[in-house]
Amino acid sequence: MSLKSPEQKSGHLVLPGERLGVIEEFIPDSGTYVKDGVIFSKIVGRSLMDLQTRRVSVYPVVSGAVVPKVSTVVIGQIGNAQTDNVLVKIFRIGRKKLSGNFGGILHVSDVSDRYVDAMSDVCKPGDIIRAKVISDKNQIFHLSTNDKDLGVLYGFCSRCGTLLEQHGYDLKCPKDGNVETRKIAPDYGKEQI
Repeated sequence: MSLKSPEQKSGHLVLPGERLGVIEEFIPDSGTYVKDGVIFSKIVGRSLMDLQTRRVSVYPVVSGAVVPKVSTVVIGQIGNAQTDNVLVKIFRIGRKKLSGNFGGILHVSDVSDRYVDAMSDVCKPGDIIRAKVISDKNQIFHLSTNDKDLGVLYGFCSRCGTLLEQHGYDLKCPKDGNVETRKIAPDYGKEQI
């Protein structure tokens, strides 16, 4: 006797990354992706399990649901930081708020056309950045700030958390005088968040 985990029912509202079934039971169709034999929703929508054709698909709940795509410019907040990459919580595409929560990763090799030693020279946790989606391989949004219009829009002091003010190519904390470096966007401090 095999124990099965409960699967989605047809017509249910599903979010990106939600489990729909397994490839032994269903053929993945539009709005889905497969990872390790499990079918997941790729979009915000309603699941459709066609028991006759054994197909599973997801139909967008709203036309033009706002989700990141390759080559779109996104706004996000820096989360966990490693030496060579940072995680980014994406919350906007251009001026549009997103349909759901999306995470991205910014790697040190995609930051600038100049050599960067560590991600801490580019951005720090809490910073708000503008980046471009360069890949969605393995359902992970890979980001880049390697463009003159991209980079940190708002940086925060790593000592006290105060919003940093721009002074030339550096950022300075108005509270404790701490000077920090970032990959600054040309309109630093001006973007409405």
